[in-house]
Amino acid sequence: MKPKTIVIAQFFISGMMAFLMSGYATALHFGVGAAWPGEWGRAFLLAWPVAFVLSLGVGRLGFLIATRITGEGRRA
Repeated sequence: MKPKTIVIAQFFISGMMAFLMSGYATALHFGVGAAWPGEWGRAFLLAWPVAFVLSLGVGRLGFLIATRITGEGRRA
């Protein structure tokens, strides 16, 4: 996969994960009420940049581990 494609994919993956996880975490903390949507939005805006940067490093490690387990990285 080309590096540009990986970065773009990580941008979207990290955004979706930050959105879902921040929603889940704020619902657990605040409950689903009037304050929840605002807190979720703030948590998401703080979480996404961190998730994106971390996903670039962790994503590479995850692909390395997956290809070692499946053997896809080996040449015949």
